[in-house]
Amino acid sequence: MFTVDLEDDLSAFEAQLTHHVARNGDIRIHYASIGTGPLVVFLHGFPDHWLTWWQQMAALSPAYRCVAPDLRGYNLSDRPAAVSAYAPDHLTGDVAAVIADCGAEDAVVIGHDWGGFVAWHMAMDRPRLVSRLGIVNMPHPWAIARELAVNPAQREASAYVRQFQHPQAHQALEPARLSAWVRDAAFAKRHAAALVRSDANGMLNYYRACFPAPPYAQRSEAPPPVTCPTLAIHALEDPYALPAGLNDLWQWVEAELTIETWPGIGHFVQQDAPERLTRALRLWLASGEEWPAGAMKPS
Repeated sequence: MFTVDLEDDLSAFEAQLTHHVARNGDIRIHYASIGTGPLVVFLHGFPDHWLTWWQQMAALSPAYRCVAPDLRGYNLSDRPAAVSAYAPDHLTGDVAAVIADCGAEDAVVIGHDWGGFVAWHMAMDRPRLVSRLGIVNMPHPWAIARELAVNPAQREASAYVRQFQHPQAHQALEPARLSAWVRDAAFAKRHAAALVRSDANGMLNYYRACFPAPPYAQRSEAPPPVTCPTLAIHALEDPYALPAGLNDLWQWVEAELTIETWPGIGHFVQQDAPERLTRALRLWLASGEEWPAGAMKPS
């Protein structure tokens, strides 16, 4: 069993990885892979990169093939400039390309922050590709629109987004300031280097293309239902995504839904509570009933 600790363990983890490139049209998506078994795809958020999941990947890789891409705009993946290149269909197309490149028909998809947004849309828009859905601190896209429309506290918490949506906001984005949330010293220098390789304009295009802009309004149409088992973990000290975004989530998930709220933990759960997150994912994954022939169900 692989153990996780500080610099030595991260270096040993990196030595076991393989790196790949999937193609979505003319866009190249880098992803790292470790382990064998049912496919689990981890999606990072802002401002981050694939390695943010290293502790979960290391712990779960004895039972699963754990894969983590750099989202477009980030690190070693392509970084298109146009806002339109970050529309949900393009983002889910990138994940679909990774799943196909792994030779799989579907995957467990787990996402944090913007990775959670992409994961929600994978389950809604490409349901055949998602066997189970894990969300970490990202409300359902319809809940985001609702909370911005009716909840003054969420509008205040999202004030930074209105700044990010400005066409020139990326010119003032300083990569060095985007690592202040990192608690894992072994990860910190790698994260800083990844952000230097990332494109500030591309990172902010997620907010321009996918996040509601004033005047805020609730979505009038019903979302496509999520039809796979879903886990939503929400750390309650998140200053950006308030827990009211969990309200009525069960109306949009037509399958087993598990909601966990964690007090005392902030937005970047992988850094604030990595062992607890790993344990929660392991238990939730082990609750799955359908396994490929010959696959070992973890205990």
